[in-house]
Amino acid sequence: MAFDPIRLEVFKHLFAAIPEEMGVVLRKASYSPNIKERRDFSCAIFDAHGNMIAQAAHIPVHLGSMPLSVAAAIAYFESKNPEDFSGIRHSPNARGLNPGDVVILNDPYSGGTHLPDITLISPVYVDQVEFGASSQLRTGKPVLFGFVASRAHHADVGGMTSGSMPLAREIYQEGLIIPPLKLFEAGSLNQAVWDLILANVRTPQERSGDLLAQLAANHRGATRLQELLDRYGQQEVLSYMDKLLAYTERMTRQLLKNLPDGVYSFKDFMDNDGINLDPILITVAITISGEEATVDFTGCAPQQKGSINAVYAITLSAVYYVFRSLIGLDVPNNSGCLKPIRVIAPPGTVVNALHPSPVAGGNVETSQRIVDVLLGALAQACPDRIPAASQGTMNNVTIGGWDYMQDIPFTYYETIGGGMGARPWADGPSAVHSHMTNTLNTPVEALEYAYPLHILRYELRRGSGGRGRFCGGDGIRRDIELIADAQVTLLTERRHISPYGLSGGSPGSLGENLIIRDGIEETLPGKTTIYLRKGDVLSIRTPGGGGYGNQAD
Repeated sequence: MAFDPIRLEVFKHLFAAIPEEMGVVLRKASYSPNIKERRDFSCAIFDAHGNMIAQAAHIPVHLGSMPLSVAAAIAYFESKNPEDFSGIRHSPNARGLNPGDVVILNDPYSGGTHLPDITLISPVYVDQVEFGASSQLRTGKPVLFGFVASRAHHADVGGMTSGSMPLAREIYQEGLIIPPLKLFEAGSLNQAVWDLILANVRTPQERSGDLLAQLAANHRGATRLQELLDRYGQQEVLSYMDKLLAYTERMTRQLLKNLPDGVYSFKDFMDNDGINLDPILITVAITISGEEATVDFTGCAPQQKGSINAVYAITLSAVYYVFRSLIGLDVPNNSGCLKPIRVIAPPGTVVNALHPSPVAGGNVETSQRIVDVLLGALAQACPDRIPAASQGTMNNVTIGGWDYMQDIPFTYYETIGGGMGARPWADGPSAVHSHMTNTLNTPVEALEYAYPLHILRYELRRGSGGRGRFCGGDGIRRDIELIADAQVTLLTERRHISPYGLSGGSPGSLGENLIIRDGIEETLPGKTTIYLRKGDVLSIRTPGGGGYGNQAD
């Protein structure tokens, strides 16, 4: 089929529209504020080989990891050899994938990221197979055409603390582990799997509603993909899937070709893992050679006792995000971006942890530091395009307890924005979610309606951005008063090591966590679990972004 750039653009938007609409369905049908208000989810479509064709502009940390979830489902149900996918630690299911099946998983070591992120994968089958430009064969046996998938962060999946983001020492403490399983088989609900999941979470009604919303999103995606096939035919749709993968690969190669060849290294540190207080090294060496790049994380700290370990999928997502952002064109979010890029992440390190290391914070905190070191390295290759360090944390807050007014348990989870790094041409934005998170805040009205919590202050931390020719964005202060006794868990970073400035700019201000009780402030660690009483105030003060350039200029 001849290449038609106009038609390629049309199909790019046709494919992208499907996961975008899936996201609208998921958001509108969901129960929890974390999904409905903060939009902590991602949706995507894939070809039959598991290549991501389009992902909606949802969560960057899911960019490289969702394809591994689909790969896990394929390996687990279609392969006769469990070693075909290195993350699978179970025997393959000989029954394979069939029409009407829906696979559920959250196991970080079998295609997931961390346990609260539950992924639903639906294979899409068609009854018609086309051969050549003019001939086609209709068969009674459905043929696998591709997949649609949705991933959402559930506010609780069990584990040792409310919200399932604990300071764990092994993954078993973090919540219910779901390997690739069939939640639906041939269109029928696997009631045993459903009941098992809901029996292991603190808020089963909310989890049920959010899972049903994901199912609705997958159904909408499969319907829209089938409509696309009915309108244009399998041959043309398949052809433009391949062309869009090739197009994104070409654009990535062009980006790399325009960067000067060389080896660019950078290192930064995590504050600690919440158990040991020593800083944790994250280092990278990026080798640019013509149209290809090697991203080597050799030298990173070994995997830690605490839960800030990242699985390989997270590291891959961070690399995807950084290079995809640098392309600077409206190219699709698909698997073609990573074709010219080789990622080396030694197993057993904090950027490629091995089972059964805890990983709750690797998805949300270590991913941010990986981005920081990638951008720090690339600032040497293209300094006119790279910002200073942003706040470098998602400021994870989970609060759980018993809502006596509604007589039900509650779990509140939120990430809080902060300052973005100054750019070579402008100040950094203030009070935003940056890099690996693309979520929103929970509106005060929605939060106070859903939970026994009261927001006393929600404001900018004026002057917390680093100084420079251009200043880093300011962080946020968010004071939350508890209206019921509750367990609070914090997973936060940049409380000891500041976000760096570039080209002479000063670093952004450190974040702070405090408890205010009877008017007295007490500083809390960056990572902790604590029981608070009714009337206590939790104050989260997020970091500012680094400055860019010498202030005297």
